[in-house]
Amino acid sequence: MSTYPQGWEALLNQLQERTALAEAMGGDVKVQRQHERGRLTARERIAGLCDDDSFNEYGALAGGNHPAGEEPLAGDGLVGGTGQIDGRSVVIVAEDFTVKGGSIGHPNAAKRTRLVRLALEQQLPLVLMLDGAGERADNQSERYPNTPNDLQLVADLQGQVPVVTLVLGTSAGHGALTGMFADLIIMAEGSALFSAGPPLVRAALGIEATPQELGGAAMHTQQSGIAHNLGHTEEDCIAMARYFLSLLPQKSGDPLPQQRDHPTAAKRSVDSLMAIIPPQASLPYDMREVLTELVDSQSLFELQPAYGDTLITALARIGGVPCMLIANQPAAQAGAITLEGAIKACHFIQVADNFGLPLISLLDNPGVMPGPVAEKSGVLKAAAKMFLAQRRYRGQKIVVTLRKAFGFGSSVMGMNPWDGQVVSLALPCTNLGGIPAIGGAEAAHASKEETAQLQHLQSGAWVAADAMAFDKVIAPGELRNEMISALYLQSSGF
Repeated sequence: MSTYPQGWEALLNQLQERTALAEAMGGDVKVQRQHERGRLTARERIAGLCDDDSFNEYGALAGGNHPAGEEPLAGDGLVGGTGQIDGRSVVIVAEDFTVKGGSIGHPNAAKRTRLVRLALEQQLPLVLMLDGAGERADNQSERYPNTPNDLQLVADLQGQVPVVTLVLGTSAGHGALTGMFADLIIMAEGSALFSAGPPLVRAALGIEATPQELGGAAMHTQQSGIAHNLGHTEEDCIAMARYFLSLLPQKSGDPLPQQRDHPTAAKRSVDSLMAIIPPQASLPYDMREVLTELVDSQSLFELQPAYGDTLITALARIGGVPCMLIANQPAAQAGAITLEGAIKACHFIQVADNFGLPLISLLDNPGVMPGPVAEKSGVLKAAAKMFLAQRRYRGQKIVVTLRKAFGFGSSVMGMNPWDGQVVSLALPCTNLGGIPAIGGAEAAHASKEETAQLQHLQSGAWVAADAMAFDKVIAPGELRNEMISALYLQSSGF
């Protein structure tokens, strides 16, 4: 005999059945197909992202009770709720491809809006996991009153809390657009992202194109620059998302998650830099080797590595403090500022500003890329936007000139004297100027005497140090410790 008061048993049985339907997603056959594609299900992805047993689902029964009596749809193609990453709460929205291809019906749209609103109201980071076909074709046959939609709310979130987009399958239309507001966009190999898929492109333009041709992961991470990082597997993508969020505060204005007492945070000399950086400005070297020596061991996370290769952007801890690093790459076109490099730097400088990350600029560039191809690309406007991002940044700015910094190339990297830096450092081999002595003097029709004087002025950091363009000229081995000392200063803003 039931121990429940009359009527409860039937209701609880219904709740259990409806919940089981939602948890089964599209059913065994469609789940198997998802696995055969080499992809995880929405629930498996959420389990990989969140700490064990921390996911709390919202809206599981959405899609389960159509007003016209149509077949119920598990979660209406979306799984979402709250979870924890390293003990800190996040909101998760995961498209479920096993239900109607992850397309967006009205209950799905309501759930998205509710979850993004939750992130906005509670000021929690948001993770979007995309694998869906966009708006459902039959949506136009029904009225839908819920506004504003999630696209507007994700736009409102920008700069308030960290937002990460993971593209783990094929994402089109509304879902793809929502993902564009993220601070970090990660795509898995084999995934694709586009505003309209092959059928619509064929109908509208008469062009036959595969999903990969329209918006494959390699294209978006190497050419368009829409996506920042590429993961070989879904597990790689999820691990990147977890690490990225571990270095950022929960919301703008919160303290950074520092680890000053960690063994890797200790001060140490980096005399190894003298074997990496040749003092002669014309010789190349790999800036990644420099960054690896400067940051806390195993903490370097490069952002958008396959795009704009003359400039490196990365997150890392230095002395246990999460930092954003912007560094010229002398191994690629001497580290010149290109359109792609400036676009990349501008985005991540803004991320640093939004979330209070110290900004560390490492300079070694001959200026903004010259020539007809660069000028046609709009490099000057992109460089100006990068300069604007630098100028508006209001956190702890540390600028290090390693060798050369000429013209506007020095300004966009934040080297202008007394420009809000906590400290401005230089190595003894530093060369500065509006134009380089070699080539620049000829372009300016300088006399032999003027050329000799220009070469003298660019023969080391001494003239600039004499004018207080630098706070300190240091040996390479002292660089990490000087950075840590600056990071540990209490910033009061200005």
